[in-house]
Amino acid sequence: QVKVVESGGGLVQAGGSLRLSCAASGVISAISTMAWYRQAPGKERSLIARITTIGSTDTDYADSVRGRFTISRDNAKNTVFLQMNNLAPEDTAVYYCNVVGTRGMKGFDSWGQGTQVSVSS
Repeated sequence: QVKVVESGGGLVQAGGSLRLSCAASGVISAISTMAWYRQAPGKERSLIARITTIGSTDTDYADSVRGRFTISRDNAKNTVFLQMNNLAPEDTAVYYCNVVGTRGMKGFDSWGQGTQVSVSS
């Protein structure tokens, strides 16, 4: 089983910054994609940033966070980060980390429990 644990959430004022971390542990052969999703109250969970390393490293972002958030990855530690700058109240949500990869011949798709980010106006 692959365990995914997020950290770094909290309360911040509008315009502030936070850095989220997500670490995957367990028996892992390779990780192809690490991503951040968020879910605000009453809304569906949505993808906000993704980093893929298959050959080259590619990143993509939701329009709502592009230019403010930066995703990065430490492959040696199976860890992904989300640097969030210029936060706004509409960024308030629970942020979830998703990790996709392989364990031997089997694939896995694991989620963390989420970390709360609250932005005050």
